[in-house]
Amino acid sequence: MAGPLDGIRVVEVGVWVAGPSCAAVLADWGADVIKIEPPEGDPFRGLGAAFGAVMNPPFELDNRGKRSVALNLDVEDARYIAGDLIDRADVFVSNMRPRALDRMGLGYEKLSATNPGLIYCNVGAYGPLTSAANRASYDVGAFWSRAGVVAGLTAAGQEPPLQRGGMGDHMTGTNAAGAIAAALYSREKTGRGQRVAVSLMRVGIYMMGWDTNTQLRTGLPFVPPNDRRHAPNPLINPFSDSEGRWFWLLMLQGDRHWPDFLRSLGNPPELAADERFQSIPGRRDHAEELTALIDAILKTGTLAEWGPIFDEHDVWWAPVQNVAEVVADPLAAEAGAFVTVESPSGPLRQVNTPADFFGTPARPGAWAPELGQDTETVLLEELGYDWDRIASLKELGAIP
Repeated sequence: MAGPLDGIRVVEVGVWVAGPSCAAVLADWGADVIKIEPPEGDPFRGLGAAFGAVMNPPFELDNRGKRSVALNLDVEDARYIAGDLIDRADVFVSNMRPRALDRMGLGYEKLSATNPGLIYCNVGAYGPLTSAANRASYDVGAFWSRAGVVAGLTAAGQEPPLQRGGMGDHMTGTNAAGAIAAALYSREKTGRGQRVAVSLMRVGIYMMGWDTNTQLRTGLPFVPPNDRRHAPNPLINPFSDSEGRWFWLLMLQGDRHWPDFLRSLGNPPELAADERFQSIPGRRDHAEELTALIDAILKTGTLAEWGPIFDEHDVWWAPVQNVAEVVADPLAAEAGAFVTVESPSGPLRQVNTPADFFGTPARPGAWAPELGQDTETVLLEELGYDWDRIASLKELGAIP
């Protein structure tokens, strides 16, 4: 496997999504990733039960291209193995809480003392140096709930929507991969490794940065978001066609796009001749009336009919698609959103990680490993153990 991180060695001690997704991105970029798991495995593997234990698509995405080594880190000899692997690594990634890492002998101070070039990445909920460093959470808590994301999406009087699985985790994992790449670049110049950290809460706050920065600047009371009938700019808004198919109009620069939009609709007098709708302030102040009129017009045709008309008149728009429509969308394939990965049952189409490298092309490596499938190979080839030593480790309970 080629890629910009070809030759970089990564050790992951992670569970569920945020940490493993970061290491999976690094693997897609060409790094050699060893995933250390407990003998019972990453609990994320248990999600396969939802698919009849015959597949686990979420786990497959966030763990492909890795080698799995099963270690019982409650046993001293297993901790020695983990330490030896990390001493040979360029990067250590974990989303375990700091006190758990310290208990296993995997804290930053200890590992950096024996491997000063190590890039040590904490991927967590609130940050390793905060008072909540050891507070349990998932992305639904630290990202979706506490960082202001769901409140920023919930209109007044409405119940909060549920988050889809892994949303904050994947954003945090990709941010962590970028932080690691920057730290590796710094090491090239200085020869020194360092600790980096990316938290779910920080990523959520940054994602909501326009709202959050406005709050910092103005201090105004929080106002729930508008519904579509009261949008500040009703021209960047979702609408549906005669078949109930939703699409989004994207006329952010309202005065620029308004004439084009009117032409696309045939210059209907109820819009073109109404002075209330001829300026940004007017459309804002009369959003409910304008949205109702646009609704009525757009429901006279299908999106298949409106789309070419919008394109002809330079009206910007995009369809609202579910995931079944996304995977069938030729543009998604053209954009490189999917990749074929060799699985135990043959080549399968999978989600690609979201970066292309045109000088050092990267591709996903092997299928997500079975629990501990590489334990003996790694001990033999990476650490030089012999079969007698491996047998003794099994007797000690250090490896399954």
